[in-house]
Amino acid sequence: MDVKPVSKVVIAGGGTAGWMAAASLTRLLGKSVSVTLIESDSISTVGVGEATIPPIRTLHKLLGINEQSFIKATNATFKLGIEFSGWRNEDHAYIHSFGITGKECWAGEFHHFWLRGLEKGIDADFGEYCFELQAAKAGKFGMSNQQPINFAYHLDASKYAQFLREFSENLGAKRIEGKISKVNKQSSNGFISSLTLADGSEVEGDLFIDCTGFRALLIEQSLHTGYDDWSHWLPCNTAVTVQTKSVSEPLPYTKSLAHDAGWQWQIPLQNRVGNGLVFCDKYLSEDAAIKRLKSNVEGELINEPRAIKFLTGRRRKGWHKNCVALGLSSGFIEPLESTSIHLIMTGIVRLMRLFPFKGITDSLIDEYNTKLDSELNSIRDFIIMHYKVNNRRDGAFWDYCRQMDIPESLKHKLDLFQETGRVFLDDGDIFRVDSWTQVLLGQGMVPQQYHPITAEMSDAELTKFLSDLKAQVDNAVAQLPSHQQFINQHCKANGIASEARTK
Repeated sequence: MDVKPVSKVVIAGGGTAGWMAAASLTRLLGKSVSVTLIESDSISTVGVGEATIPPIRTLHKLLGINEQSFIKATNATFKLGIEFSGWRNEDHAYIHSFGITGKECWAGEFHHFWLRGLEKGIDADFGEYCFELQAAKAGKFGMSNQQPINFAYHLDASKYAQFLREFSENLGAKRIEGKISKVNKQSSNGFISSLTLADGSEVEGDLFIDCTGFRALLIEQSLHTGYDDWSHWLPCNTAVTVQTKSVSEPLPYTKSLAHDAGWQWQIPLQNRVGNGLVFCDKYLSEDAAIKRLKSNVEGELINEPRAIKFLTGRRRKGWHKNCVALGLSSGFIEPLESTSIHLIMTGIVRLMRLFPFKGITDSLIDEYNTKLDSELNSIRDFIIMHYKVNNRRDGAFWDYCRQMDIPESLKHKLDLFQETGRVFLDDGDIFRVDSWTQVLLGQGMVPQQYHPITAEMSDAELTKFLSDLKAQVDNAVAQLPSHQQFINQHCKANGIASEARTK
C-alpha cells in the first residue's frame, strides 16, 4: 500500500455527506490535516434525508454544535419515533419509538413479562410501557434531568448542509466551486492523485472522500469497486418527493404509511412537511405514483413532485485504495428507518478512528470495511424484516415480500424470536432489542413462549409490576408540554409564526 503520510483530505461533493465530513474532520483533526471540499452550485443534491435517529446528537455534542442554533437554522422538529400505518395489515398502526419499553432483568427483556401478562389477562398494549412512545402518541415533548427522553430530529437537509458548511469554513475548511472533469490516478498503484476541474485547475490530495451521490464518481467510475444489488430483498426502486405547507402543528414522529406497492413518508418541520412516495415500478408507474402522492398530502404544494430512481444495495468496499465513499456514493438502503444520515456519521467516525496519519495500509482498510459490512448487514436485515413480516392481502407487491427468501442472518433472528421470544444482537446492530421487539410485535409476530424467569414473580407481583410501570409512564407524559409549545418556548425558527397552525 501507499505508506506516504496523509495530511491533505479532498472531499468530492457537498450536500449532507460532504459537509458532515468536512465539519468532523476540521473540528476534530484540523490540527493534523487540511480539508478541501469541491462542489458545484449547478449540481443539485438529492436532499430528502430529513429524518434522523438519536446518535446524531452524540456527533453534535462531539463537534460542539449548539442545539438551539442548529434547530433554528434547519427548521428542525423533534422526533420520538416512526408510526407505521398499514404495515401489518391495511387497518393497523403501531409506533417504533426510540425509548426503552418497561424494565428488563438479567435473563429476559421486558417483553417476556408483558407476554406472561397477556396470558394472565393483562391486555395493555406493549407500547403503553414506553415513555417516548406514549409522548409521541400524545403529541408531547420535553426535556428534564428528572425524566430523560431519547429523541432525534426532523430537519431540512439542504439547510443542514448550509449550516455545516458555515461551521466548517469557520474552522478552516476550504471550499472550491467547480465541476470535476477527470479523476487522475497513479500508474504504480491505482491510487487517486488529484482531481481535474472543468476550468483546468487541479486539486491534489492524499485521501479522497467520495460524496458525489449516486454517480459515485471516484469510488465506482474511477476505481471500479463494484456493487452488491439488494433489490431482490428490498424491491422498491423509486421515490417521488414533494414539499407542502404545514396545516397543523408538527407531530413529534415520522409517519410511514404503507400502500399497495410500497409506502409513503410524512416528515413535519417547523415551516413545512416533507412527503415522499416510495414504490417498486414493477407494481406502480411513476405517473400513477405522482398522482397518488398529490392526492395523499395535506397543504399547498411548495414545489412540483420529482422522481428519484435508486437501486438498493451497497458498494462492495466503503474504503478502496485511498478513497472512502460516504452517503449515496457508498450505496443506498431505503429511508424506511432513517438510517442514511446515521451511516454517513458512523462512516466518518470510523474513518477518524482509523485515520491513516502515517500512511494507508491494508489493515486499516480491512478493519474499516469489516466493521462497515457488519453494520450494513444488520441495518439491511432490520429493514427487510418490515416487508417480510406482513399480513397484507391487497396486491402482488406484499405477496412477494411475504414469500421472498431472506438472508440467513435475518431468518435466524425471526425463527428465534417466534419460537422463544429471544432477540440477540450482532456486533454491528445499531437497533436495540427494544427496536426489534417493538417492530416484530407491531408487525404481528407473537412469540410462542416467554422466558421462564418471569415465573419468579407471583401473579399479584406481576400485576403490580406492570401496573406501576404503566402509571409511571402515564404520569411522566402528563407533565410534558405539547411538542409545539416546547418548540415555541425554546427553539422556534426565525420568521415562523408562533401561533398554532390549524386546518
